[in-house]
Amino acid sequence: MKNLLMLFSCIFLFISCDKNNKEEEKIRYTQDSEQINTFKSVLKNYENGEWEEYQSHFADSVELFYNSREPMDVSAAIAMHKQNNSALSSYDFVDSENEFEMVVTDAGETWVNFWGEWEGTIAENDSMIVIPVHITARFEDGKIVKEYLYFNNAGMNDALRMLEESRSMQDSIE
Repeated sequence: MKNLLMLFSCIFLFISCDKNNKEEEKIRYTQDSEQINTFKSVLKNYENGEWEEYQSHFADSVELFYNSREPMDVSAAIAMHKQNNSALSSYDFVDSENEFEMVVTDAGETWVNFWGEWEGTIAENDSMIVIPVHITARFEDGKIVKEYLYFNNAGMNDALRMLEESRSMQDSIE
């Protein structure tokens, strides 16, 4: 009887340890996940100007922080993207330079991080602009609920300023 009790105790401990190990095996970091695939769709929708599809990946209450501490909603972000890209003949993210990862924080939050290069061509003079970009997006229930976008827009601003100066010079000659 004593041996039988010891055997059941050992089996119970083994099962308990195995269950705890499985709970600890939750993926905390990956470069291949459903959220990463969703985020890749967001980027493709942006590149293709598919704004309804783009918006569908965000929760209604999403907070977007684009080089700012002040949040904006998706409608304002789409308007900003359209405005920023209006002088371009083409723009996209360089696929060979893109890096994605998904992490689950100690608090259980799921974040997708993206590092890449954005390229755009100014329509009027075919000058190319390359901007490094970092985006981090928090997911809940398959939707983005918070996103931070960081980029240095100085190259774009300089190119557009030079284009405007060139136009002004041409206007003064005529």
